Amino acid sequence: MQHRIIVLGGGYTGALAAGRLARRLHREDVAITLVNAEPDFVERVRTHQLATGQDLKPRPYSEMFAGTGVELKLAKVTGLDADRKSVTVAGVNGAGSTAPGSGAGIEELSYDTLVYALGSGWNAQGVPGVAEHAYEIAGRPGALRLRERLAGLGAGQTVVVVGGGLTGLEAATEIAEARPDLDVALVAGGVLGDWLSPKGRAHLRKVCGTLGITVHENTAVTGVEADRVTTAGGAAIPAAVTVWATGFAVNPIAEETTLEITGTGQIVVDATMRSVSHPDVYAVGDAALAMGPGNKPLRMSCASGTLAAWQAADAIVARLTGGKLPKVPVRYFNQCISLGRRNGLIQYVTADDRSVGAVLTGRPAAVYKEMICKGAAWNVANPTFGLPVRRRRVTGKPAAAGSAVEAAA
Repeated sequence: MQHRIIVLGGGYTGALAAGRLARRLHREDVAITLVNAEPDFVERVRTHQLATGQDLKPRPYSEMFAGTGVELKLAKVTGLDADRKSVTVAGVNGAGSTAPGSGAGIEELSYDTLVYALGSGWNAQGVPGVAEHAYEIAGRPGALRLRERLAGLGAGQTVVVVGGGLTGLEAATEIAEARPDLDVALVAGGVLGDWLSPKGRAHLRKVCGTLGITVHENTAVTGVEADRVTTAGGAAIPAAVTVWATGFAVNPIAEETTLEITGTGQIVVDATMRSVSHPDVYAVGDAALAMGPGNKPLRMSCASGTLAAWQAADAIVARLTGGKLPKVPVRYFNQCISLGRRNGLIQYVTADDRSVGAVLTGRPAAVYKEMICKGAAWNVANPTFGLPVRRRRVTGKPAAAGSAVEAAA
């Protein structure tokens, strides 16, 4: 009998984990299924580019996993029973698995090992009017919807981006650069770039000024209407389009299970990304509460998720083959922020993600960020980079303690 591994979610972490497992375990021993609602890998770190009319390189999973033995099931996850070790999925647009002879509609999939990588989406934060009137770029559907709306705007109309974090900064600057005829505003709950170093904040403020972005600092949005946002101070900011970028909320599927989760719905995992309540479940990326340096939770990001996926995949391999448990040191080196296509900001940080004085700015930073984005997508298609391609046989023997793998953030 093959050991059945199901990976839920084909984002950076899920796709990377599936590919790494397939390339490190013998096909005769395992059956690996990746469940995802779309047939193509989405470069989520580029959705602000997609929203402004730029075309991204197609990355179909059929090409990415060609020859690996990974089966792609085009479906939406609708339920998980962690005690019965089964997943319920619904075929997308009448499609079930891409495998010949597969059925459509509702299916129940059984697993021996589950990798939960359903990630996160936008977070309306309970603010009235957001769901009805705001746009988001947490995924491709939202980015394409915003793309169509922006294309229909005339000169002089106002776009308000709510959220002063990385997503909000990248969205506001990308829109302002691509559409200099629009009036772009950014609403931040605190001081602009308050987590950055003084040099980082100064560069960010300079870029916003150069692009003509109006910045509303220390401003809380309490409501969104079709043509404006309202603030806690009673002010109304005109907005033909409101882009909501105030953070992410994890997929709610785990909340309906017996898995141990946090108040935000993240699955609690140990150092190997294994659920602390269900040893057959691993969680990676935004869906997991994993601890990093300084015993601080890892932030939701591609940087965190990539290392978590490596750790989870290698831990699964070790436990199935009787090898040594890996220890991937999860730490941060920098935060990479695109500020349009020709400018950027690389803020160097400590291992636990606190800003230091050093920054890289301008065109060199834009080139650096582009290399990081390309590298992240390349890693998904080449998940065993730096390791010998050697498939191991499943033995069922317990994994030994120790460190077998090291990686850099």
